[in-house]
Amino acid sequence: MSKRQSSKHKIDRRMGENIWGRPKSPVNRREYGPGQHGQRRKGKLSDFGVQLRAKQKLKGYYGDIREKQFRAIFAEANRLKGDTPDNLIGLLESRLDAIVYRAKFVPTVFAARQFINHGHVNVNGRRTNIGSYRCRPGDVIEIREKSKQLGIVLEAVQLAERDVPEYIEVDHNKMVATYARVPGLADVPYPVVMEPNLVVEFYSR
Repeated sequence: MSKRQSSKHKIDRRMGENIWGRPKSPVNRREYGPGQHGQRRKGKLSDFGVQLRAKQKLKGYYGDIREKQFRAIFAEANRLKGDTPDNLIGLLESRLDAIVYRAKFVPTVFAARQFINHGHVNVNGRRTNIGSYRCRPGDVIEIREKSKQLGIVLEAVQLAERDVPEYIEVDHNKMVATYARVPGLADVPYPVVMEPNLVVEFYSR
């Protein structure tokens, strides 16, 4: 399991954007960067800086994935046929922790990873405790019976700040989700603009 090196609030502040669209994000109150020099006027980013920022934002959004793991995902996306940016998004959205988050079984992608790691999730009837597990279209993701009444699950289902995307079919009464299809960039409901094309440019230097 990838270990989060900094709090999600710090990731928001560093990016200067509310990347998960949460009402409690500190960016909603302070748009400037963290630290004693955060309010200084920012210089214009170089092309490299823009590409790096796009990569860090996308990597942070999915739970601050470790660089080695994220680079491996990009390498796989680059090998696949078709559009590399869309392939990259498809691979990221196929992760079990992303699907559990998208299905609104938990409030954050960080909570999804911990929830899975603690053994609360079945995939096709088998307990799976690896957040990076790659799901395939048609896979059925279910909250285990003993976990369906956990407070974190009941709270997440009621969240009004985000909707379940069309490529995931969910029955919140049974706490079951089906991964219907692999999405492209246009299908994913990001609260902020993601630029996987810049990530491709970053790794293609």
